[in-house]
Amino acid sequence: MDYIDKVLEKLKEWARKLIEALLGPEAEAEPELIPIPVNDRSRRR
Repeated sequence: MDYIDKVLEKLKEWARKLIEALLGPEAEAEPELIPIPVNDRSRRR
């Protein structure tokens, strides 16, 4: 049974590599933007 698991794991790895080669790498989530404080006092005058 352990041998079958290893073979299935290899097949999954090869399938993933094939899909990445054909379609490109998996889309990564965009990083969350960090709010930057702005000194807005000069605009209010």
